[in-house]
Amino acid sequence: MDALDILTHIDQVVPYYQPIFSADEQCIVGYEVLGRFQQGNEVISLGPFFHDETIPEEFRMEVDYAVTTKALEQFVNEQPASLIFINRDANVLMIDRGESFLQLLFQYKEKGLSLNQIVLEITEHHFKGDIQQLGHVLTYLRTYGIQIAVDNIGKESSNLDRIRLLAPDLLKIDLHSLRTSTVSYDDVLYSISLLARKIGATLLYEDIENAFQLQYAWRNGGRYYQGYYLHEPSPSFLPNDLLKDRLRDQFHTFIQHEKKKLQTLYDISEQFQARVSDLVAKHKKVSSFNELISALAKQLSDCSFRIYVCDEDGFQQSANMFKKGDTWELQPQYEMKNWSWRPYFLENIIRMRSRKRGILSDLYSDIETGEMIRTYSYPIDEHHYLFIDLTYEYLFEHNAHL
Repeated sequence: MDALDILTHIDQVVPYYQPIFSADEQCIVGYEVLGRFQQGNEVISLGPFFHDETIPEEFRMEVDYAVTTKALEQFVNEQPASLIFINRDANVLMIDRGESFLQLLFQYKEKGLSLNQIVLEITEHHFKGDIQQLGHVLTYLRTYGIQIAVDNIGKESSNLDRIRLLAPDLLKIDLHSLRTSTVSYDDVLYSISLLARKIGATLLYEDIENAFQLQYAWRNGGRYYQGYYLHEPSPSFLPNDLLKDRLRDQFHTFIQHEKKKLQTLYDISEQFQARVSDLVAKHKKVSSFNELISALAKQLSDCSFRIYVCDEDGFQQSANMFKKGDTWELQPQYEMKNWSWRPYFLENIIRMRSRKRGILSDLYSDIETGEMIRTYSYPIDEHHYLFIDLTYEYLFEHNAHL
């Protein structure tokens, strides 16, 4: 639509509300306000209008003001949920350092709005100004109880260092990319979840369009969920417990699936504990670690492609036994390489030492082969540890590849 058509018919600008559901209560916890233009029976999204930088800022601000005031009026009158999410262009917000936004909220505070019900949504990677100054403004707004959400995490060029500086209360992760999911996306998501934990932010997954994406969000630390699969934007508020039974059933299915997966991994770990214990005991009289891994390779050829021994500091005390095709070969060039820099290496050493039991690692990409693998680690004695890299084929056959 033409921008002037919208401005000359601003009475036809209306808010729509997309519900946000919580994992802990399976209820609607809040609504995101979205702008729409009502033309007869047709409802048109104002998203393209708000994101069109060729339209003067004052035009966009006028339409945004119309959407927000109508939404706040309805929210105050009906009090449908705990939170209302309001989008703001960070560049526009910084024109007056958030004062006009704050003054608008104060008007409705007098009508019964609590400012801790407000979640201000911004998109970090669209901001062109000084990120530290934006951080100061957001900190100022937060003193009034307003929560901050950074939108579209994982999309385009989100910068985790800039996000950390803003210290938002919520991170909204865009699941659109999951439709063409790759391992690299999982890696980015893992980094985001670590950041969220460090800064104490809640994860909200948006753009959920099918059951698989909901399960993915649930499995990856999502507390809040939003998307057309759950409910499309609506001109009115909905019953809080609208999907309670459905979500409870789906979460039960997710839980059963996850428990089954964890039980499978536990069983595999127990099987390797018994198997490797017997093998190490059988070959305890070997004269060197290279002789030990050579003997073990023959017994573990069905599941492993690499075997080696390290000391408690991560220095490799043996060569690698590496499987190429059906043949094992000794690779002496790996002796005395140090692996203590790897994530969780020293932590796992301490766990094995204290429990006197082996550990099955999480799924990760092998540096040399690029395959997704797991490693079974086993304490030979108080100072030396056996590492057995398991092939993806073996993990797949035993449902341990997830």
